[in-house]
Amino acid sequence: MQADITRITDWLRQRMTASATSGFVVGLSGGLDSAVVLRLCQLASNDHVAGLIMPCGSDPKDEADARLVATHFSAPVVAVDLNATNDALLAQLRAVVEELPENLISAARLSDSAASARVPLANIRPRLRMTSLYFVANLLNYLVAGTGNRSELTLGYFTKYGDGAADVLPIGHLLKSEVRQLAKALNVPQSVIDKVPSAGLWVGQTDEAEMGFKYDDLEAYLTGGPEAVSPALALRLERTIRGTEHKRAMPPTPESDGS
Repeated sequence: MQADITRITDWLRQRMTASATSGFVVGLSGGLDSAVVLRLCQLASNDHVAGLIMPCGSDPKDEADARLVATHFSAPVVAVDLNATNDALLAQLRAVVEELPENLISAARLSDSAASARVPLANIRPRLRMTSLYFVANLLNYLVAGTGNRSELTLGYFTKYGDGAADVLPIGHLLKSEVRQLAKALNVPQSVIDKVPSAGLWVGQTDEAEMGFKYDDLEAYLTGGPEAVSPALALRLERTIRGTEHKRAMPPTPESDGS
């Protein structure tokens, strides 16, 4: 795995040079992916890396795990508590949405308990986090290092303009299992390697429960094609990939009429 580490860190240095920046900002979630990205950026930048912990309706254990990673690698880290900001923004948004015509939205959709409101409510959090990351990155002349891996990026399992927004994606070419192997080579704490994957959108949320299938099945499809999984799962995956294509592309524009 050392060759992979060298290749990625060399690439990160090239991105710094090309962008005339001097380091990286990483959002530390307490999970495997962010721990790996933090260490790679630390190695690539000669310790010019800043970790941000951004609690926002998340499990307190995630912050503890994030601090464990930062301490383990002697990386500077700061915490930005976004709970009050999130609550204030939601209160204002609810008030504004209620002013819309009744035929556009019902009051029931604004409730925290409404299934239709769960995703919009949860997606505010990663977008607030990315706003915070870019503020610090702009201030320090750093790049924002995203933590998405190939498994999640292919499936569109990220928030558009939230955790999906970044300047570089150091592990975007690696499957989840490959990230885990890299974590071992980088000496990431074992408790973080063994942790159940979660986007931290709400307490108790897990990636596999939300996706509806296991990472192993997704990886079997990505490496072996539709024949490597059941026909029903292959169909679900293909529909999901097609339906999330907009997340992986620049916004479309109308074709020019040539005039």
